[in-house]
Amino acid sequence: MAFVESLELFWRGCMGIERSDSPAWLSSWPSDVSLSSRSSHAVQAVKLYHELAEWWPEFSDPKEYRRDTAHFRRVLRKWTGPAPLTMLELGSGGGNSAFHLKAHFAMTLVDLSPRMLSVSRKLNSECEHIKGDIRTLRLGRTFDVVFVHDAICHMTTEPDLRAVMQTAYEHCRPGGVALFVPDYVRETFVAGTDHGGAGRLRFLQWVFDPDPTDNTYLVDFAILLRNQEGEARVVHDRHVQGLFPRARWLQLLREVGLKAVLIKDDEVRDLFLGRRPLQTPNGAKQKKIS
Repeated sequence: MAFVESLELFWRGCMGIERSDSPAWLSSWPSDVSLSSRSSHAVQAVKLYHELAEWWPEFSDPKEYRRDTAHFRRVLRKWTGPAPLTMLELGSGGGNSAFHLKAHFAMTLVDLSPRMLSVSRKLNSECEHIKGDIRTLRLGRTFDVVFVHDAICHMTTEPDLRAVMQTAYEHCRPGGVALFVPDYVRETFVAGTDHGGAGRLRFLQWVFDPDPTDNTYLVDFAILLRNQEGEARVVHDRHVQGLFPRARWLQLLREVGLKAVLIKDDEVRDLFLGRRPLQTPNGAKQKKIS
């Protein structure tokens, strides 16, 4: 049996879905799919960031972030001057990006999940960690760079996406930049499967978009966990994620006051970089808060 077919059978067993020879089997997907869920509810329901957070080091290895973070640093070197020294990461999760970036920036890490912050503190004890909602956070200080990796994918509505952009603007010093790294935009979305894990955890990931007319897609994980006694259990974890066109990204960034550019890279993914102007719209120079 082909490997992909084996993965499909494993997934169907986890989900309790009978096999169908017709591509229309997706129409029988469980009715609990709610693509209109608010971002806050969706993130709070993500098991990986809460009850499974202690498994994160086996789910996601920091080594997997080395290539991407090196690319992000090259982008920042090209688009900033002088070299940035401070970075605020919004939605820092388990700290895998920070693990590679902290050697180059004084980093402040923000995440909504206390358990993920605990995981990150073990990996990045020298970094400042703050619990907060990246849509409403206001620290009263600014940074050379505000960085938002794939946490931005959990923003499933335009108001929530714009709110994170506003947070980035408020914490970006005049002349500083905000860098956003979504997994996909509408133009680059590709459905597919992946798998991974280490130690006592293995997972199958399935990315698909049941309704291409809306602004969301689904990422389903079947996670196999084995305890110290060798007994295994399967957990299903569904992530509802946002999917917006490039033009809408750029428009929203400009609405919050950032001078936005799209940086395309076939090897990594689309990046959106916004620079906070040195002057306010009325021409008065802004003062740095910190």
